[in-house]
Amino acid sequence: MAQLAPYLNFAGTCREAMTFYQSCLGGELSIMTYADSPMADQVPAEQRNHVLHAMLSSAGITLMASDGMPGAAAGQDGPVKLALTSGDKEEIRGYFEKLSAGGTVTMPLDEAFFGLYGEMTDRFGMRWMFQAGQG
Repeated sequence: MAQLAPYLNFAGTCREAMTFYQSCLGGELSIMTYADSPMADQVPAEQRNHVLHAMLSSAGITLMASDGMPGAAAGQDGPVKLALTSGDKEEIRGYFEKLSAGGTVTMPLDEAFFGLYGEMTDRFGMRWMFQAGQG
């Protein structure tokens, strides 16, 4: 079954922010830096300790975040996206197709090291991320 969660975008302060949110909300925090990922060699050395993906899970609360992609302008993606995740790739493909109608696909669904992934902005201007499979 798919789950929907906010995905916060930071410009180098993701670890600090997510640690703060954990101190307020409790729960388990997992953080993966670019250096910890298969993308390590594709990222400038000064950005390898930036957060590729963080997730805080606490009593029904899921909050995800990142420092953004290296080379992207700070805040380029806005402060928040809606992340729709599932273990079922076909379910995610269906949601992606329906929600992108009349919108703009900014990253078509494709396989990544962490599973199927894509991004789009719906016809109302809301930014969405879709992920299925691993992760």
